[in-house]
Amino acid sequence: MADDAICIGPATANSYLHQNNLICAAINKDAQAIHPGVGFLAENASFAAAVRENDLIFIGAEADAIQKLGDKIDAKAIATSLKIPVTPGSDGAVSSAEEASRLAKEIGLPVMIKAAAGGGGRGIRIIRNTEELLGTMQLAAREAEAAFGDGTLFIEKFLEQPRHVEIQILADSHGNVIHLGERDCSSQLRHQKLVEESPSTELTAEMRESMGQDAVRLFRYLNYVGAGTVEFLVSQGHYYFMEVNARVQVEHPVTEMLTGIDIVQQQIKSCCGLPLDYRQQDVHLRGHALECRINALTPGVVTAFRPPLGPMTRVDTFLEQGAEISPFYDSLVAKIIVQAENRDACIARMQRALDELVIEGIKTNTNMHQRLLASDMFRSGRFATDIYHQLQLDLE
Repeated sequence: MADDAICIGPATANSYLHQNNLICAAINKDAQAIHPGVGFLAENASFAAAVRENDLIFIGAEADAIQKLGDKIDAKAIATSLKIPVTPGSDGAVSSAEEASRLAKEIGLPVMIKAAAGGGGRGIRIIRNTEELLGTMQLAAREAEAAFGDGTLFIEKFLEQPRHVEIQILADSHGNVIHLGERDCSSQLRHQKLVEESPSTELTAEMRESMGQDAVRLFRYLNYVGAGTVEFLVSQGHYYFMEVNARVQVEHPVTEMLTGIDIVQQQIKSCCGLPLDYRQQDVHLRGHALECRINALTPGVVTAFRPPLGPMTRVDTFLEQGAEISPFYDSLVAKIIVQAENRDACIARMQRALDELVIEGIKTNTNMHQRLLASDMFRSGRFATDIYHQLQLDLE
């Protein structure tokens, strides 16, 4: 759908990490701004600074905010200073198995080894006995170094069967900060989100309000501008700050369907110095919304593609007949988002949408979504981040 295409390097993911090539492409085309999307350099402070140094608008947070939030250790320290509940864990980086073992005993097993610069489930390991620590730390550090260029690790208490809930934030440079409610991202496989929904079946009205206000306080403290998300773990009636994503999330359409607010539009306007079009009292959540991520399980050429149709059904995708799915990029090929008056109706609408979806030529995880939505556990609304394990569902 782009008006123009510019070669920035070989057809591999690494080409999107070449900052100078991207900035030169923008300058050569007389672009005014760069939108970094949801991955690659979206949360890279040096790229944000370099874009602005070249008199371009960066459609994202300020470099200073990205720097503070990109390191999970620093972000946790900021949350602690603001009296936002955090998961018990190390106060800083952990570099030796001896230190990790001492902390694990203080915190209580099981614990999680996490990459300070991590994301997308990489650099995370669960430790249930101290004998595993040394080898597991080495593996996590190597994975983090390869994925993020930073092998720094820290330790947190592993919460058994938590819910993963995030708050969507919009902020401008005029002092306006609002939250758009929550998204429940607990339906995960190996720490990768696959199904998201809103509102969460786990939150009370009081918890929702408290989490929203904590997220707003954090973004005000940072003088944050643009769109961002504060992620929490929820367990046994309590919530704990986990991290901040200083960018638009893959699952942001869930909130757009529920509120009618175009998050990317507001992000662009705020990063260009304009005020948000909304105040907190203008935000109203309508019914229930669900998103299923359609991932390619094999590379290949799409020989047929037919998206689902019908009211309150949205498909975000680049697919078309003849599209080539490369093995060099993320496996996400489409997002299906639906909205309805309540959760049961929303599940039924999503099931109909998945039944209508036709993608031929490659294998996808569509069938796994159908099995999840049909399960009693998912329908009950009482589940945790291990739901795929509990249901014995995996990529086929």
